[in-house]
Amino acid sequence: MMEVLDRTAGRPSLGESVRAARRSQRLTLKEVSARSGLAVSTLSKVENGQMSLTYDKLLALSEGLRVNVARLFEMPGMPHRSVTARRGVSRAKEGHRVQTDCYDYLYQFADIARKRMIPILAEMHARSLAEFGRLIRHAGEEYCYVLEGRVAVHTEFYAPDLLGPGDGIYLDSSMGHAYLNAGEGTARAVVVCSGVDPDLDAALIALLSGRREASES
Repeated sequence: MMEVLDRTAGRPSLGESVRAARRSQRLTLKEVSARSGLAVSTLSKVENGQMSLTYDKLLALSEGLRVNVARLFEMPGMPHRSVTARRGVSRAKEGHRVQTDCYDYLYQFADIARKRMIPILAEMHARSLAEFGRLIRHAGEEYCYVLEGRVAVHTEFYAPDLLGPGDGIYLDSSMGHAYLNAGEGTARAVVVCSGVDPDLDAALIALLSGRREASES
């Protein structure tokens, strides 16, 4: 799967945030690799601004670093907020954009740390499982609500579901899954994933610790 660098102006560098989170814990790339399941070469490319990551790999990295995935989009050294009554406003076309061959992701509210859910505006490009590749798996649960077009939802334990505008699906994210464009035009949806608690124990981190990339683009 080809991964395209995020070119959104005015946002902190993902690589800088990842490097700061790693160095603050005095971890080597090899140690983060062992804890996250991501190859050392992949981590090096991310830190040097040569590669972005899809959502499941961001979750694996955040679990390996034991930080909330939202922290990977913060400026290094930005203090964490522990306010209980939080709020955020999402403006049209604003957010942290990550583009891949299969999806365009626009992460919302990247400025809010330690979120328990992660809202994403997603545009689906892949039209077949052969094009999509390996099914995505990550900790938590998620909800997908179709805004435009037709979306085929493939999971490892169920027959595919075909969703149109106004339809939604709720699923266990640890089950392999993929969202495909099943129409002629654009397919867009709101996807809300459960966040990663940085205090989760090592058992949860181990869910993805054995994963290795079979190949890199």
